[in-house]
Amino acid sequence: MDSGHEIYLSRAIGLATENVRGRRGGPFGAVVVLEGAVIGSGTNLVTSLNDPTAHAEILAIREACGVVGSFRLDGAYLYCSCEPCPMCLGAIYWARLEGAFFAADRTLAAAAGFDDHAIYREFGLEPVKRRIPVRSLPVQGADEPFRLWLADEGHRDY
Repeated sequence: MDSGHEIYLSRAIGLATENVRGRRGGPFGAVVVLEGAVIGSGTNLVTSLNDPTAHAEILAIREACGVVGSFRLDGAYLYCSCEPCPMCLGAIYWARLEGAFFAADRTLAAAAGFDDHAIYREFGLEPVKRRIPVRSLPVQGADEPFRLWLADEGHRDY
């Protein structure tokens, strides 16, 4: 393994380990690296913040975006102590990261009680057949925000 990758993955694992020791949240850590510099880091703070979105990867991406002053992290890489969950994988794509690397895989996480398999399975179902049904309710004016967006030539595409 490239020593740079190992350094950043070890840093993510170290963050996860300290997070568990400090009882701040789950056993997950992440760092965002751009041009050889760590520009964002995070640990899982779900239980301490009572925020189901406070995953290590999400917090690291938020911090990195603040550092670069953009919602895009072109050219940056994410290093995670564990394979990203579906939510974090979505954030990786939305942030336009160049790539991501992880140490532990989802089977190791599942053995510790963090099983994302059910969520992955839900994605293959029709929205109304999911464990938590998601339904479309047509409402007059639902297209208005999108029409305004498209008409505004000054909006920032993403």
